[in-house]
Amino acid sequence: MRRGRQVIVGGGVAGAAAARGLRDAGFEGEVVLVGDEPHRPYERPPLSKGFLAGEVEEDGLGVESPGWYRDQDVELLLGARVTEIDTAAGRLTVSATGEGEGGSTLPYDGLLLATGVRPRRLPGIQGERVHYPRTVDDARALRAHLAAADRVVVVGAGFIGCEVAATAVGLGKAVTVFEPDTVPFRRTLGPLVGRALIGIHRSHGVDVRLGEAVRDVAETASGTVRVTSTGGTRLECDVVVVGVGARPNTEVAAAAGIGVDDGILTDARGRTSHPDVYAAGDVARQYHPRYGERLRVEHHDTAARQGAHVARTMLGGDAEFAEPFWFWSDQYEHTVQSAGRLPEPFEPVVRGDPAERSFSAFAWDDGRVTGVVSVDRPRDVLDVRRLVVAEHRVTREQLADPAVVLRHLAPRRGSGSRTAAGRRTTEV
Repeated sequence: MRRGRQVIVGGGVAGAAAARGLRDAGFEGEVVLVGDEPHRPYERPPLSKGFLAGEVEEDGLGVESPGWYRDQDVELLLGARVTEIDTAAGRLTVSATGEGEGGSTLPYDGLLLATGVRPRRLPGIQGERVHYPRTVDDARALRAHLAAADRVVVVGAGFIGCEVAATAVGLGKAVTVFEPDTVPFRRTLGPLVGRALIGIHRSHGVDVRLGEAVRDVAETASGTVRVTSTGGTRLECDVVVVGVGARPNTEVAAAAGIGVDDGILTDARGRTSHPDVYAAGDVARQYHPRYGERLRVEHHDTAARQGAHVARTMLGGDAEFAEPFWFWSDQYEHTVQSAGRLPEPFEPVVRGDPAERSFSAFAWDDGRVTGVVSVDRPRDVLDVRRLVVAEHRVTREQLADPAVVLRHLAPRRGSGSRTAAGRRTTEV
């Protein structure tokens, strides 16, 4: 296995997975991970749930234990940011976070950019009690304000907004959610799931204002925040949480001449437009051979799998990353999961009962299931994760029938299996 220095820029799960992937593949050279936060790589999903509720502490968030980096000889440069990439010379300029331009140089033989995303900010929506959660420091500040709050306003009914709303309700807070769309998750999960999730939140006492955006926030003399919406709503609260999407951190890559367009562009192996430079995680807009286009996916599971995969590419591997996407979101006692890809829009095939908040909505195309989104039906999601990568035939009627075991629809290699029509067949 060749030696040299592999540098990873980004202290999230993709960067940590790449560091482990390099060592697991037998790389014996230097591995340096540069992170702009002062914390070793950690898991973000608990920040809006267990960590925010005080059930998980910071020392329980780490992707790896502190000793793993020492034992695997992975150097952590934390609280540092890359200000320049010199692809011709194969080196980075690194400075302490918060400092201006300049700093020390760091040569590399291979470079992985896993710089992630940052929250999209709304003009004029800011203040001491206005939070745009992303990092553990953001979540810690929000947790402190939330502990003393009675009334919480959430701007945006996406995953972050809905998870924070559910956590706040669990802490006994009165929560109002403003969502500009009349049906949340319309584009990502479809209106059926969006309506079901809003119904869940309303059943837990959340005041959901659909079709209303927040126009202005202003701190009052009494220490509260006055919120004004486009629908004319005016109310006071103690905390405002904004979750309206994210922007990929591509500026340094773009300045270096690396191809970017809503993310850092890569091929199916994670290679960018410049030799010896790779990208993975939320910032990567990677070509996906299964779907025939470049996609940027902000999913924890995808980031971890991409990071490990691109590590092998950095060491000369030539395999394409073609795994189906999967994600989950915990809200109250319910879990939302999705696997595969949901077209926009799609006419779902429904299994289960949306009124009972236990159902799956399948995307179906010409005899194949291409994706699923589920509320409290994890078995369906697990089965679809297997189906979308296997040859299979299924009818809309079979998908809708709970008596049909989905995992039996995929042929078993080397043995007889049932087709969608129920006949025995043998794969050779």
